[in-house]
Amino acid sequence: MNPEELGEKIVKVIKTIYDPEIPVDIYELGLIYDVFVNEDNNVKVIMTLTTPNCPVADSLPLEVENKIKTLPEVTDAKVELTFDPPWNRALMSEEAKLELGFL
Repeated sequence: MNPEELGEKIVKVIKTIYDPEIPVDIYELGLIYDVFVNEDNNVKVIMTLTTPNCPVADSLPLEVENKIKTLPEVTDAKVELTFDPPWNRALMSEEAKLELGFL
């Protein structure tokens, strides 16, 4: 499986993870900034949280990492948290905005 195909599989897995306070998956919410897959199938995800003092600041990145590692093609996965740029509603997908009544 090439890195691009694996990247698509990873996104599907990420879309099964929901923010506990908002009924939208973290991908559509715009919390995932980037997914990198190298030729050895090592994965790096750069993500943010809705706020730096988010109640799931410790558990959510770990959940993302652990779910990605369940894919048999993945050698290893690391999640890097960033707050630059800070999350805002503009990062949400149209689907998420519609779901939450922002459209």
